[in-house]
Formats: sequence, structure tokens, C-alpha cells
Amino acid sequence: MAETLLFNALREAVDEEMGRDETVFVLGEDVGHYGGSYKVTKGLYEKYGPLRVLDTPIAENSFTGMAVGAAMTGLRPIVEGMNMGFLLLAFNQIANNAGMLPYTSGGNYHIPMVIRGPGGVGRQLGAEHSQRLEAYFQAVPGLKIVACSTPYNAKGLLKSAIRDKNPVLFFEHVLLYNLKEELPSDEYLVPLDKADVVRPGKDVTILTYSRMRHHVLQAVKGIEAQGFDPEVIDLISLKPIDYDTIGASIRKTHKVIIVEECMKTGGIAAEIIASINDRFFDELDAPVMRLSSQDIPTPYNGRLESLTIVQPKQIVEAVEKMMLARV
Repeated sequence: MAETLLFNALREAVDEEMGRDETVFVLGEDVGHYGGSYKVTKGLYEKYGPLRVLDTPIAENSFTGMAVGAAMTGLRPIVEGMNMGFLLLAFNQIANNAGMLPYTSGGNYHIPMVIRGPGGVGRQLGAEHSQRLEAYFQAVPGLKIVACSTPYNAKGLLKSAIRDKNPVLFFEHVLLYNLKEELPSDEYLVPLDKADVVRPGKDVTILTYSRMRHHVLQAVKGIEAQGFDPEVIDLISLKPIDYDTIGASIRKTHKVIIVEECMKTGGIAAEIIASINDRFFDELDAPVMRLSSQDIPTPYNGRLESLTIVQPKQIVEAVEKMMLARV
């Protein structure tokens, strides 16, 4: 098995699903001739033609609405947001149309569509192009939300998302596209609703997702050097959240730290903390701790940008603080 870059793993997923199902098509800005802003759709225009790889104008609300209409007729659109921050322009189409139509139509329509694209902090793209919108959409009924973190889960998750009958928001991180990993030669799927226990442990549960998975794994050596044995869980599914896996870990460790790149106020961690307190409060030996990005627009300056997000050293310090009961 040869190593595959994450963006190529995504491209393989789209290619395989377009070959398997003629109702699958791609649309978005520069997805055709240019091959996508991060080359996820490179070569697909030449292979499948302009009716299945559709270059659109710079009009996110229009082409997202068109994708919802296509899904209502039985097609399976894949919308590429050139940058996920641009999807704020299509919030109405995603929330009121894609998310709610199966309900408001009395179950007469399903909306089998995927909205995917890059986001996150780390490429000095400035405030508007460095957003983490997962928390914005978490409260919208009818949506599924996933965040890939490795080439393996990126490919398997995207294939599952394309086959799902519900609208799926598929978050990719701009700094993970060049990750390499050997992928199986046989077809595989990764479930949309399951977390991944990346590292089993017994002392503290660390919940994370997307790029922060790799910051946590960088911190593990420092945590181990202090004599602690952390359990690392990649949430993957941000809606619905896999509380079965989380609960099993909490019953073992009785301590939880959440590491996210999302904003602290109203972020993914805030919702998880509330739910953990609802479901597993009696299992906790300490309050749940969260490490989140600062509640400020992301600076363009590289050094300032890095200061706004959680770094591995902060994760090591948080574990030490919790394990020594200084919370």
C-alpha cells in the first residue's frame, strides 16, 4: 500500500462514489477546470464532464440552494465551499432548507447532500478565512456534522457522507491536507456517528477533533513523562456526538479534558460539557476542563495567530493541573 495524501484520499472518495452512483455530482467555485481550491476535485472534470463537475459563480447562497433542489429530486450533490467561512452566505439554505425540509415536508423529501471544504487556523489567511463554523451549525436540526483528521478517516467518512440520506457538513482542516497515510486497497467506509479511541488510557480522558487530534498526540509524550496515562478520543462526529464512547471512557478515568480549535464561548466543548454533566456527573472526580481558541478574530500575523489556539504545551500543563487536583 502506497502512502496517500489527505487531499488525494478525499479525491479518491469522490471519484469512487461518482463512478459507483451516477446521481452523485460536484458543484462549487473552481471545482472543475481548476480542480478545487486544494485540488480535491483535480481531474474529475475531464473524467465526468461539465454536467457532473459544475463550476459555479461566486454565489454561495445560489448554488447551495440549487444543490438542495437537486437533492430533493433524487440527486446526490457534493458542494465544495472554497473556504468554509464563505458558507455563512448560505446559512439560510443550509439551515432552513437542507436541515429542515425533511421535517417541514412531512417526510416527503430527503436531502442527501454533502457540504465539504477547508477551514481552520494556521495558514495566515486572516480572520474571515480562518473560521471554525462547526459550532454555528451544531444547533441546526436535521444536519449531521463530521470533522476528518487523517487520510484514512477522511476517505471513509466522505464515502459514508455521500451515501447518507441526510445533509452532512464535512469539515476539513487547511493544515491537514498534506498528511500522509497508507490506505487499504479494498473499499471501506467509516461510520458518521462514531468516535475513535486513538490511544487507550486509564488516568484522564482527552476529547478532541480535527487538527487538535495531532496537537494532543504531540502532547502525549510530555504527559507520559509525568507518569500519567491519558485516553485520547477523536470525536470525528460533532453531530450527533458519540456519548456511548465518551461515557465508557469517563467511567474508567473519571476525569475529562476537551481540546478544540473552536471558540470557547458557545463552542463544541461547551455543549459536550453540558451533556457530560447531564449524563455522567456522578462519574466525575473533577470538573470538566476545556482548552479552546480565544474569543477573538484570528490575526493575520503568524506569531499572533498561533497564540490564539491551543498548543501542545498547554495540554500537558492542563493534564498535570487536573491530575494533581489543582482545578
